[in-house]
Amino acid sequence: MELKGKKAVVTGASSGIGKAIAKKLAEEQCQVALASRSLGKLKELQKEISSESIVVEMDVSKTESVKSAFEKIYNEFGSVDILVNCAGIMPLTYLKNRHLDEWLDTIEVNIKGSLRCIDAVIPSMTKNKSGHIVNIASVDGKEIFKGGAVYGASKAAIIELSRAMRMELSPEFNIRVTAIEPGTVETSLREDITDEELLEDKDYAGDEPKLKAEDIAEAVFYALSQPEHVNVNELLVKPTGKA
Repeated sequence: MELKGKKAVVTGASSGIGKAIAKKLAEEQCQVALASRSLGKLKELQKEISSESIVVEMDVSKTESVKSAFEKIYNEFGSVDILVNCAGIMPLTYLKNRHLDEWLDTIEVNIKGSLRCIDAVIPSMTKNKSGHIVNIASVDGKEIFKGGAVYGASKAAIIELSRAMRMELSPEFNIRVTAIEPGTVETSLREDITDEELLEDKDYAGDEPKLKAEDIAEAVFYALSQPEHVNVNELLVKPTGKA
């Protein structure tokens, strides 16, 4: 599908995977709404990309922030063709160490944040009977590991949500839905971890093979660029050499 001129919203666009996705969509001449809490970083990114773009401050953990950001987006773009839900946090913890606030924040951002953005684009996409929602999940939503209980549960929820969304939104409204499931990616997400015991565990040394953020951007582009009659439901991407 031709992406030139499509209106896209990328959450978590200020760094890591979100930034790489925003840059890729801009290269493909989409109009991109760069959404994040970090306005300074977004403005720097806006200077880098050549495509028409706007910057919107958005904290996906707060309903009013999401509503306000999408009001600006609709005022500028009129409609939304593509939503990439990429904002997320990964404060891995051992359950025995009781990081309740971090667990709740994980659910608030990774699940509820995605739902807030999905809610904001559904009216536009159902009216136009067209659109594509890409949810950035994780291999951790399928392959759970010690220390990743809450994060993995949040990503498992996104995978299941994406499946149900496709079932509901595709047949009646022609809305495509894709869950992208990256393996380990070289980003700053692991900086969210505060559990000292987990950080000292040799299993989290961080020397395993890793993907680049740009690899995930290419996966998103692959899903988006398929013909309109093709829905890439799930795409699992792992680094070569990872067990």
